[in-house]
Amino acid sequence: MTTDTHRFGNQVLNLSFFGGTVLFWLVSSGVWVSPGLAKHVGNLPTSVPNLGDGISDRAQLPTFSSIEPETTETVESGERETTEQESSETTPETTPETIEVTETLPPPPPLSNPEPVSEENRLEQLEEMLPPLGYPETLSQVSPSDEFNRHYLGREDVIAVSVTNFPNLAFQSAIDSDGNIVVPLFGKLRVVGLTLEAAQDLIQKVLNEFVIDPEVVVSLLSTPAVQITVSGEVFRPGYYPLPAGTQPNQALTAAGGTTTIADLRTILIRRKSVVNNSIIEREIDLLTPLQNGTTPSELNLRDGDAIIVRKLEVGNTTDYDRQLVARSNLAQQQISVRVLSYPNGTIGNLTLANGSTFIDALTAISPNPDDADLDSIALIRFDPEQGKAVTQKLDGEKLLKGDVSQNVPLQDEDVIVVGRSLIAKISAALSVVTRPFNDFLGFRRFFEEIPELF
Repeated sequence: MTTDTHRFGNQVLNLSFFGGTVLFWLVSSGVWVSPGLAKHVGNLPTSVPNLGDGISDRAQLPTFSSIEPETTETVESGERETTEQESSETTPETTPETIEVTETLPPPPPLSNPEPVSEENRLEQLEEMLPPLGYPETLSQVSPSDEFNRHYLGREDVIAVSVTNFPNLAFQSAIDSDGNIVVPLFGKLRVVGLTLEAAQDLIQKVLNEFVIDPEVVVSLLSTPAVQITVSGEVFRPGYYPLPAGTQPNQALTAAGGTTTIADLRTILIRRKSVVNNSIIEREIDLLTPLQNGTTPSELNLRDGDAIIVRKLEVGNTTDYDRQLVARSNLAQQQISVRVLSYPNGTIGNLTLANGSTFIDALTAISPNPDDADLDSIALIRFDPEQGKAVTQKLDGEKLLKGDVSQNVPLQDEDVIVVGRSLIAKISAALSVVTRPFNDFLGFRRFFEEIPELF
């Protein structure tokens, strides 16, 4: 590579030949520029620091817009030597002026100034970076399924700590309202929000400052009662304080059981994540263990959990065994059946055990066989898929004679109508309903107003 030095006023330019390519070295700005990039030279900053030797710190950079684009030529080594010799014979020998650059140029200024951050926004950014109160400062990354299967230490949890070879350091401690325990020799230590394994490592780390290679084992002795929310298709939705270790099926029983339109296959558990303070979900199936006669998978409910029992979707009930669910302890324990009967002057409700059948209702009614028209009985039920009342004709006399086909299972809010004339009046009233029932409430209101029509 050969180099020639030229000066343009206060600007110094080095021309270097390297592999057939001319490179321009702008000494004042510290930039290599090839002729093919000459169009960018005009965009260089025009203000440079004082480099000494008479060069101004406000020197204007020349723009080499007239330089032709870079071309590549193949030159044999012999021709290159001849050209260089001819150039040395025709060009008078001159001593180029040498300028030493000792200062490091600063980086170019930013294209635009960032917008100023107000004190309020700065505080908000700081709060987003900090973990929420009551949770560990170092948050691990775990999937929701893993988090549901782990126990994270909470306030009022009681743990037992043993230290191998140092029995005097063993202790039991309840986590206080600030999330701390008291460790011998060390003092208060924050463990709330940690797993048992993480708490074990942390205690071992602090004890290592006082004894040599302590081996710490942490176990959970007890946890406090929890308060959960049960909503959806349950008999008594609401808030329930429950013992520690309560399972979802036990929570449903505490809420009075599920309704006849509940779907036990898609029960949703919602929980506030200890890892990132978000809401995580897990769907559980309680119907399959019921059908197989097995115990549901263990899932200890945590304080603040929410259980949501979804409604059976329209068209998704063909393989759903309602009668099996009704006889289980997961469903509501009692159902209400309305009875309309002329012979005994009875217009009222029957309270039966969930899972009862038509023979149970017939026994509770105790109709007089001589007066009652037992061969003409109608069972009217609200069908949520069709959004209307459907009627099934039953024969009580055949049932009493042993025809089990007449012994249909009953559901909550069923209506039993005894007698041909009464069935005809009810059917006529249903036929003039101009708007379909939207839910069980509309169906119930219709039969509450029936006595006023007759």
